[in-house]
Amino acid sequence: MALKTEAVFRDDSYLRELEATVVAINDRGGIILDRTVFYATSGGQPGDTGHFERADGSRVAIAATVTGETKDEIIHAPAPDQSMPAVGEKVKAIIDWDRRHLLMRMHTACHLLSVVCPFPITGAAVAEDDSRVDFDIPDTGYSKEEVTAKLMELVRADHPVSIEWITDEQLAANPGLVKSKNVRPPSGTGRIRLVLIGENAAVDSQPCGGTHVARTAEIGEIHIGKIEKKGRENRRFRIRFGPLPAA
Repeated sequence: MALKTEAVFRDDSYLRELEATVVAINDRGGIILDRTVFYATSGGQPGDTGHFERADGSRVAIAATVTGETKDEIIHAPAPDQSMPAVGEKVKAIIDWDRRHLLMRMHTACHLLSVVCPFPITGAAVAEDDSRVDFDIPDTGYSKEEVTAKLMELVRADHPVSIEWITDEQLAANPGLVKSKNVRPPSGTGRIRLVLIGENAAVDSQPCGGTHVARTAEIGEIHIGKIEKKGRENRRFRIRFGPLPAA
């Protein structure tokens, strides 16, 4: 039977640590807490790393975070040779904030790219230094310079980024919110998490369970490092931090 972890990061991406209780350890040594700030791998964003701090001051290094039988079951995978906590034990769960913040900036940048390139998304992967979004476009007609300039306009405008919860029925009534061509957001739980960019979602609105910065200016300088052809109608845009290198 799948367990349910309270995913505190869904409402507050900036919370770096919290007190939690170990509710289970699975047959692979994965640790399940009653609540967590650790994001689990999903939607192209990798899971958090970090550590648990025990009452005696010792640490349990967490090498990865994944989901279990359902998206609500969050499993913290310890690094090898860790001293494991016991079921019922209270720990302080602390994420690697520097890595998380890079992922938050990158994930928000990917949303902005879907605004600049308003085409069906066929794939995406978020990483700390080089992320990608794949679009269903027969011929881009775009240059790295043009897309970079438009992305930086949105970044510098310092638009607010917020979340809102809607019902399954509201999503069904607004199919245009879904930008992914092949993957539908999980439904059946009664509510869907939207990430909104701009006042009154004037820039963008789409279902997403990932972590994001609070304002677009926090992304910092980014550029399109490469536009690749991936099949007859797929183009891959790679986002990187820093200014566009001189030609």
